[in-house]
Amino acid sequence: MKKEYYEVLGVSRTATKDEIKKAYRKLALQFHPDKNPDNKAAEEHFKEVNEAYEVLSNDDKRRRYDQFGHAGVGSSAASGGGQYGGGASDLNDIFSAFNDMFTGGKSRGGGSPFGFEEVFGGGGSRRGRPSSGIPGTDLKIRLKLTLEEIAKGVEKTLKIKKQISCLECNGSGSKSGATENCQTCHGTGEVRQASKTMFGQFVNIAACPTCGGDGRIIKDRCTSCYGEGIKLGEVTVKVTVPSGVEDGNYLTLRGQGNAGPRGGAAGDLLVVIEEVPHELFSRHGDDVVYSLAVSFPDLVLGTKVEVPTLDGAVKLTIPPSTQPETMLRIAGHGIGHLRGSSRGDQYVKVNVYVPKDLSHQDKELLKEMKKSSGISPMAHNDKDSKGFFEKARDIFS
Repeated sequence: MKKEYYEVLGVSRTATKDEIKKAYRKLALQFHPDKNPDNKAAEEHFKEVNEAYEVLSNDDKRRRYDQFGHAGVGSSAASGGGQYGGGASDLNDIFSAFNDMFTGGKSRGGGSPFGFEEVFGGGGSRRGRPSSGIPGTDLKIRLKLTLEEIAKGVEKTLKIKKQISCLECNGSGSKSGATENCQTCHGTGEVRQASKTMFGQFVNIAACPTCGGDGRIIKDRCTSCYGEGIKLGEVTVKVTVPSGVEDGNYLTLRGQGNAGPRGGAAGDLLVVIEEVPHELFSRHGDDVVYSLAVSFPDLVLGTKVEVPTLDGAVKLTIPPSTQPETMLRIAGHGIGHLRGSSRGDQYVKVNVYVPKDLSHQDKELLKEMKKSSGISPMAHNDKDSKGFFEKARDIFS
C-alpha cells in the first residue's frame, strides 16, 4: 500500500507549511541522487519525498488529500516539479547546500557548510510552545460500506471510544486550574542540546521530558483524571461519505480524534473505508458487473428479463442470437463518481444456462434440434430444408 505523505515527510497531520518545508529540505538533502550515486533505494525515496511535498505544500491539494487520501489528488501529485519535483525555489536551496559543502559555507555568508543549523532545526526561527496543553493523538477507525451505500453516498452515525476532556477539571488537569512555569524548560516546552562537529553545529530539539512539551506544571492535580485532563469515554460522530469512495480511502474529521492532555487541541479522526463484497455485483472502478444465466432458447430467440441493479430491479431486453459472454449495458446504474455528479454503468454479462437434470421429453426435443443443419456451426444453410430458427420457434412457441 502507498505510504501516507505525512509519514513520508515524518510530520504530523497538523504540521505547518514551514514544518513541512523544513522536513522536505532535510530529506531531499539526505536522499538527493547527487549525494547518493547509483543508489536506487535513495533515488526512489527522493521521488517519494518530492511527491509528498508537491501535495502537502499546496493548500488545495492538501485539502483534497486530507479528505480523500491518494484518490483525492490522483496522478497530479507528482506533476509540476520537473524531474525531481519539489519546486524550483526549494531545489535551489538544496543545490545551494551542496555548493556550500565545497565552498566552506561562504555562499551563505559563513556558518556551517551544509546549513545544518537551518536544515536540522538550529539557528532558525524557534519553535513556539503550544498555547495550551499537549496536542491529542489521531484516531483511526474502519467503516464498512455496501456497494449500495457507496453508489450514492451515505451519512453514518458512529459511536467511538476515545480520550475525552475530563469534566471535573474542564480538561485542565488541575482542581483549581493553577499552573506554573516548568523549571526544566523555563516555559518553552522544549529542550535543546548542541554539539559541534567538523561540519558545523548540530542542534537537537526535543519536547521537555518534565512537562511533556506543555511548558507548564500543574500545581493541584485533579483526582478524577490524575492530572492528565483526559479520560476514556464514548462519543457519537456523524460522517458524510461521498459516492465513489473505494476500499482503503479515508475521510479526515478535524478535531474529532483523542482530546489533548491538559487542554491540548484534539487530534483528528481518520475514517478508513472498507468495501463489503457484494453477493450479486463485482465492481470495476465506477462500473458494476452482474452475471446473468439465460436458457439456450432465450439466447437464440431473444427475450425480456428482470435483472437486479443497485437501484432496484429493471427490465432488460436480450436480443435474438445473443452470444454467450456478451456484455449488455444499463447506463447510469453504476457507482457515483467521486469528483462529479454522474454515475458509472452496470454491465450484464450473459451466459448460457446448462441444466443438469432433463426429462425424457426434453432430451428428445434436443435430439430433434440436433439434427437440424442450422444448429451446427460447421453446417451451411440448406435452402431446401427448414432452418434452425424456424424449427426452434415451432418447438418453443
